[in-house]
Amino acid sequence: MNRRDLLKTGVAAAAAITLVPRSFAQTNAFASRDARLMELARSELDRVAGMGQTIWRRDIVGVADFGLHSAQRRFHFVDLDNGRVESYHVSHGDGSDPEHDGWLNRYSNEEGSHCTSSGAYLTRSWYTGRYGTSIRLDGLDTTNSNALPRAIVMHQANYATPEHVERYGRLGRSNGCFAMGPVQFDRALIDLSGGRLLVAGSYGFAEDGSIVTPPAPQSTSTLEPLIRQRPDGTFERVNPGAY
Repeated sequence: MNRRDLLKTGVAAAAAITLVPRSFAQTNAFASRDARLMELARSELDRVAGMGQTIWRRDIVGVADFGLHSAQRRFHFVDLDNGRVESYHVSHGDGSDPEHDGWLNRYSNEEGSHCTSSGAYLTRSWYTGRYGTSIRLDGLDTTNSNALPRAIVMHQANYATPEHVERYGRLGRSNGCFAMGPVQFDRALIDLSGGRLLVAGSYGFAEDGSIVTPPAPQSTSTLEPLIRQRPDGTFERVNPGAY
């Protein structure tokens, strides 16, 4: 093949690339996001195991990505066994979003904060509460260790539906719980309860494969210090949570 033929071949190849259907590019972008979620799920399973925590079922991991706006489908069922990801809406706490603009501004582990907590959770048994059948959660990190006493759970709520987003442009807010629409929550009852891993954080994994940066910095309120010494030498318990 001479130089002219090589040039023609190169031009034809370049033209073919530019004519790749948009749907193919979108598929690759989705796969990029899903690949990140798969990697995160496996990494968190390994990290929690390294902490000495037992995750009874490692087939499906729930990922709540609070780096995204609440109008986005940011709760992901990451099926590691079958290499699939399915995504739904999930609410954050009203204490984490006092302006109610749909963006999480801060995390807290403190009782009464009404904030969402970041970190890894172990899903536990079902129970019947204010919102019907719900899933108890056990916080495995220092950032969410108060999940059980705070009654931070997964439950259904009408303010967490796609229809709510269509009407208001954002979801309603919980008191810190992982609230999903009733239809969507049925999936969680079947596929995420009973000793599986749920992780929450600000990852910002957009559907198109890009990384989203929230419009305002997100802060974390930690547990320390819980005890403070008064000038008279006595001690008092303080609440470092953000309100």
